[in-house]
Amino acid sequence: MPMSIRIHNSLTRTVEPFTPIDPGHVRMYVCGITIYDYCHVGHARFLIAFDIVSRWLRTLGYRVTYVRNITDVDDKIIRRSLERGIPIRQLTTEMTQAMHEDVAALGIEPPTFEPRATEHVPGMLALIETLEAKGLAYRASDGDVNFAVRKFPGYGKLSGKSLDQLRAGERVAVLGGKQDPLDFVLWKAAKDEEPEDAKWDSAFGRGRPGWHIECSAMCKALLGEQFDIHGGGMDLMFPHHENEIAQSEGASQSGQFANVWMHNGLLQLDNEKMSKSLGNFFTIREVLERYDGETLRFFFLRSHYRSALNFSDANLDDARNALRRLYTALDGVETSSTPEINWAQPQAAAFRAAMNDDFATPEAVAVLFDLAGELNRTRSCETAALLKGLGATLGLLAQPPRSFLQGGQGVDEAYIAARIEARAAAKKARDFALADAIRAELAALGVELKDLAQGTVWVRA
Repeated sequence: MPMSIRIHNSLTRTVEPFTPIDPGHVRMYVCGITIYDYCHVGHARFLIAFDIVSRWLRTLGYRVTYVRNITDVDDKIIRRSLERGIPIRQLTTEMTQAMHEDVAALGIEPPTFEPRATEHVPGMLALIETLEAKGLAYRASDGDVNFAVRKFPGYGKLSGKSLDQLRAGERVAVLGGKQDPLDFVLWKAAKDEEPEDAKWDSAFGRGRPGWHIECSAMCKALLGEQFDIHGGGMDLMFPHHENEIAQSEGASQSGQFANVWMHNGLLQLDNEKMSKSLGNFFTIREVLERYDGETLRFFFLRSHYRSALNFSDANLDDARNALRRLYTALDGVETSSTPEINWAQPQAAAFRAAMNDDFATPEAVAVLFDLAGELNRTRSCETAALLKGLGATLGLLAQPPRSFLQGGQGVDEAYIAARIEARAAAKKARDFALADAIRAELAALGVELKDLAQGTVWVRA
């Protein structure tokens, strides 16, 4: 299958043809989670978005080295460990395990590498030393080491703002010993009240790394000074990604950091950004108490990864009902567990064209519904195999249809089976009033009965 694909590059603000640095091999870094609490569904947005990117690139035949980091030391982590009275490592290990459980429930494949920031402190210090030697970093009066933003000529090229516009932003207030309000910290001097497991010895004094330098060091260690794709949420474009570019390109011999920058749109609740700092969020596990992981995944895929998306029960219910239509079409039609895709088939070609155009999952999902309609008419094994195969490239439709259709909260399968037997006995005795009453009783519980040639089966209504 041809490997032609176009990706929106936040750096150039255009959708452009993608060509990896090394033919056939894509190197991608995505900013991961600061691991001090349970992941919220806003995190699920970027996790699923870049899971799709990785899956589709592999579908096209690329080898993908996907790095998604864990930030396991920062102010929030220190605060939470002190609140709970436990070591930082204990907190981050506990929350990392919880994150892995959540991403598994969403069908997210593990990245190639999942580095912890604390594993790469020597690399961060080496970068800071290089920046200082080049005159791009300075030791401040408060003991911190800061990056001198105005000494890096390209600052602002990702966000598209001038230095004066950025200086007016609320996130660049003068702090501590900064020479300029735009300057950002590379190394934070240790404070007495901070725990010892958040401090490292260095040539700059005892302290810990700033947030931005962490990603630059991990990118360099695992992907090299220049690589193909850097991704993350839209809210990271400034200052985090802008600062990554400045410090990485400032220290680099090659100049360019990431060739393509990808940013997913933010998840909103009542049209306001969802975040822990605003307190308007639901954790992934809270949502999974009421909706299955595949429904949550499908909810995200029905919107383009760059669009803002409003989170609500109504939208999740609609996603669940739509996903049920796909599984209902597959129900009762035999397919291979790993169906091959004939990319010359018109619907497969349309699906591929959509995904190759900046991962346009809404158009790709529309193709799945076209196939479901055809399958409902023909009951063709070939159509079912294509539907299932294309769904698999998005991490969908992997369950046995009956398992999905019978899933849900509060389903007492033994009771349902007993009532189906009672209904069958009533019908055999020609007591149709009782049989209808049992059907109505189960319908009131959200259980729909289907009378097939091989007997009665049930699904969630």
